[in-house]
Amino acid sequence: MTLKQITAATADEQIKQLYETAFPEEERIPWDDLMRLIEEMHLDFTAYYDDETFVGFTIIYPRPSFTWYWYFAVREELRGKGYGQQILSNVIERYKGQTTVFDMESPRQECTNTEQRKSRHRFYLRNGFRDTNVYRRFEEVEMTIMMMGEGTFTINDWEDLTGELKQFWNWEEKKAT
Repeated sequence: MTLKQITAATADEQIKQLYETAFPEEERIPWDDLMRLIEEMHLDFTAYYDDETFVGFTIIYPRPSFTWYWYFAVREELRGKGYGQQILSNVIERYKGQTTVFDMESPRQECTNTEQRKSRHRFYLRNGFRDTNVYRRFEEVEMTIMMMGEGTFTINDWEDLTGELKQFWNWEEKKAT
């Protein structure tokens, strides 16, 4: 697998299309805002390729107290072929020794994709993450916080993280406009 660091200048239409189809609109930052944040927040935006075939991407926010896995997507037609595992293994190795955290759609919320959520949850558990039992709501979606590494994660940690993000981009203001 080949890795390519992405900047706002090098993000192409394939990456944008995957971003816009892999995540529900209410969970996405508008593309132009995301591209600005990549530079301003010094996000680790990595695209993954199998030879010349674009497979997926990760967007990670390295922080002093914990590293936030923000976005992780594999092209739909390539899912179930081991690429997600390869990408996750690469990211885990890259951030080895650091506490890592991310949120995902909660498998306990009844919805149209409950089985997909449960499968995704098991995937992360198999890969060494644990469920922190910290939940938050984003729009109508319940999210659970997953973690790997030392320590605990609390709702105060979540508020610190979102407070940092609001220094760069405030989604509540964007929704109001």
